Amino acid sequence: MSKVDLDKLQARSGSIYPGTLAGQMDGRTSLRVGDAGGLTQFGANIIILAPGAKSSLRHWHLNEDEFVMVTQGRVMLHMDAGEEEMTVGECAAFPAGVADGHCFINQSDEEARFLVIGTRAPHEVATYSDIDMKVVLGEGNPVFTRHDGTPLPDDI
Repeated sequence: MSKVDLDKLQARSGSIYPGTLAGQMDGRTSLRVGDAGGLTQFGANIIILAPGAKSSLRHWHLNEDEFVMVTQGRVMLHMDAGEEEMTVGECAAFPAGVADGHCFINQSDEEARFLVIGTRAPHEVATYSDIDMKVVLGEGNPVFTRHDGTPLPDDI
């Protein structure tokens, strides 16, 4: 397969986050362009953020590199050092194992989009910088725990 027709892709919304954390991703959708093209070694997604929406909870990846390029609008990149605006054509890279959590927030009044390309490691751990949570991804469903591996509280 070569060309991916974006108009034929079903936008996905929602989140894999547990409990009330999932609601924090309202206004975020994605187009799985890599999956549509049959890619297996890395993922490629277009993330669409409505005004006020955020891409994820601030996180960093243990085993997966991640690359982002803004394709429409503007977003605020949030990292340990603070926030920085990104506009169309600007890029950011997040090497695996660098413990500097990141997320993107659309603080404008127009839709924003960015392309995310990332490794598909067979085993991944993502750590969330602002809350005591991590997720282990591998075979089966994602497993969310506290940073030390103990269970999350039921009321999260």
